[in-house]
Amino acid sequence: MHFQWYPGHMTKARRMMQENIKLIDLIIELVDARVPLASRNPDIDELGKNKARLILLNKADLAEDALNDRWIEYFRKKGYFAVKVNSRKGGGIKSVQPVIQEACREKTERDRKRGILNRPVRAMVVGIPNVGKSTFINSLAGKACAKTGNKPGVTKGKQWIRLNKNVELLDTPGILWPKFEDQSVGLKLAFIGSIKDEILQTEELAAELIKVLDRDYPGVLEKQYEISHTEDPYECLRNIAQNRHCLVRGNELDSEKAAAILLDEFRGGRLGRITLERPPIEAQAGREGEEE
Repeated sequence: MHFQWYPGHMTKARRMMQENIKLIDLIIELVDARVPLASRNPDIDELGKNKARLILLNKADLAEDALNDRWIEYFRKKGYFAVKVNSRKGGGIKSVQPVIQEACREKTERDRKRGILNRPVRAMVVGIPNVGKSTFINSLAGKACAKTGNKPGVTKGKQWIRLNKNVELLDTPGILWPKFEDQSVGLKLAFIGSIKDEILQTEELAAELIKVLDRDYPGVLEKQYEISHTEDPYECLRNIAQNRHCLVRGNELDSEKAAAILLDEFRGGRLGRITLERPPIEAQAGREGEEE
């Protein structure tokens, strides 16, 4: 499968972010806890040079907790402030504001020395589509300030949101980058729903997910769908179709519907807590161990 999705509004959004970066003290970058590296837009590092940085491991409730902690440690070692959150249910949200103040302490001190008191921290909230930026903002604000949706591309333009006297947030549209150098990154983003499903081959995508789950989480599909194990991902899809009574005319199995069900249940956490990426050092150590 080849993955690419970079509609025109993303070019416009990137330009808008470049124009507004001079107003910003802090960049809050949301990543998906299930794929913390694949869900980082490499353009953000270039955009955020010389700015304080906070990475939020969002949807942490959908990923393995032990791996969440290891990812937080990984990002902190890279020099970022990092917090794991579950924006939809509010988990970890209370710890974010103190970290914002800590991340901007030097700026606040400089302001104080210049006689500038009580100027709020201005933070730009960034991330790829469907990573949960608007849900995070609403959760942090305690009210609906930003439009939300479970499909990529809901936020189209920028909006400033005053949280309180100490913090102002700039919500931005989710943007990808023009070309995936590594197609495995595109695959992971398709798994989590950050690329529009309408441009994807659903059955092929589900088959790829089956291969990954079979390798990293053996038995999870058999348990969820009460099916027998098979090496063939398409046979597995047909088994899921049979279990969920996905039929088309003539009582034939509807593998495409089964594929949509599998993707939906994975994205919603109904297969359990699943992390598709390990921190790079750990992944390398694992490969070296296998080679010995």
